[in-house]
Amino acid sequence: MLLMKKVAVYINILNCSLIKYFAKELSRNDINLTPEQYLVMDILWDAETLSQQAIADIIQKDKNSVTKFIDSLERKGLVYRAMNKKDRRINDIIVTEEGMKLKGKTTEVAINMMRNVLKDIKEEDLIVFDKVMNQIKDNIDAEL
Repeated sequence: MLLMKKVAVYINILNCSLIKYFAKELSRNDINLTPEQYLVMDILWDAETLSQQAIADIIQKDKNSVTKFIDSLERKGLVYRAMNKKDRRINDIIVTEEGMKLKGKTTEVAINMMRNVLKDIKEEDLIVFDKVMNQIKDNIDAEL
């Protein structure tokens, strides 16, 4: 029972620590993004265009939170909203040229950070960790 409780606490602590570390690395590299904004940009860099709802579904945040992230990214000139051609009720979020310029440097910072986080951990341990985390996620999804 104690181990089960510890797992939940450690997952939360790990998440908070990763966010804090990434925020520090973004700032240290003069990248004007929060970790949450980076997450949205990273998804958009791969997809180029997504609806706000699709972004919310992917990052598992409510639509209001995603709206705030997008508003902030729009003010920074990194994304813009455009009416969906098939459904006028839907706003598509599109990365601007300025937003695309951030991709290389920001991705490099994220990769270097994860290299530091995962150093000295054997690949087979990471494979087990990935499998366990996916099983936990599947178990949670089954309960939702």
